[in-house]
Amino acid sequence: MNAHEVPEAPDIQVEVVRVFTDPAGQLGNALGIARAGDVVALDEQELAARLGFSETTVVEDPVDGVARVRIYTPTVELPFAGHPSVGTAWWLAVQRTPVHTLQMPAGPVTVDQTDGITWITARAEWAPDFTFHQLDSVEELALLQPGDITEGQHYFWVWTDEPRGALRSRMFAPAMGIAEDEATGAAAVALTGQLRRGLVVTQGQGSQLYTEWDSDGWVRLGGWVAEDHVVVL
Repeated sequence: MNAHEVPEAPDIQVEVVRVFTDPAGQLGNALGIARAGDVVALDEQELAARLGFSETTVVEDPVDGVARVRIYTPTVELPFAGHPSVGTAWWLAVQRTPVHTLQMPAGPVTVDQTDGITWITARAEWAPDFTFHQLDSVEELALLQPGDITEGQHYFWVWTDEPRGALRSRMFAPAMGIAEDEATGAAAVALTGQLRRGLVVTQGQGSQLYTEWDSDGWVRLGGWVAEDHVVVL
């Protein structure tokens, strides 16, 4: 290479997983995961915008069971979000670098795994500011159109079995650059905090989320995760 040539930026490998799948490993919300050491030639927010997933995480190498994580939608950075937390915790375990804590701007998110489900624990108040709408029927929920919602962050839900804590939901967040989210962990955490009870959430096309309420204000959020593909930028 002569003095006038500029070295090419190294490729960035982004691993994509699906978070909150159904028990068969289908559906779920795609999450892009990049190692912080690889994201040197591209702004992290630009990386998330180019990928176009509802969220992308940039993860530092764990130290003593703690990994620092940044979360980006296509347009903004979030201090905390649910599906990136669960997906990143699962991915780190698959990489044989399991952690007990994800250190996020909002605070420390603890991690554990039970019977194939990855769980994280967070505060309900860390969630973004969602507007919640309780509907009367699943049919009413199905009629919603993303194009009709042009601003804000809106979570629509309806009980399907209230004694069991089961509900169906959809989430639209044009303010975050997300027309419709397939599975929104932070909203499930926030709703659990509002209702003060554990929930079994079926969102979008059929993704599955589980929450548990603790009277001290912490919420556990869990679900299945599956590998999907790799993107090289």
